[in-house]
Amino acid sequence: MFAVLLVVAVVVIVLVVRATAAAGSEVRPPRQARRPRPPQAARPVAPDDDPEFLRELARRVRRDDGSPA
Repeated sequence: MFAVLLVVAVVVIVLVVRATAAAGSEVRPPRQARRPRPPQAARPVAPDDDPEFLRELARRVRRDDGSPA
């Protein structure tokens, strides 16, 4: 009889502990909303996609008249 009472007491204690832990976990501070990331500027993938590189290349070609050095 004592063993049955002990088992019942342990079960009741476990249930009470779980119930209080579950009730405590419901009370959380509200999560802060994440700020949206600013869109990243599209960067050129290769040099021939980079307008600045192409302008510099064209400037160099114009400067070079093609005569042998």
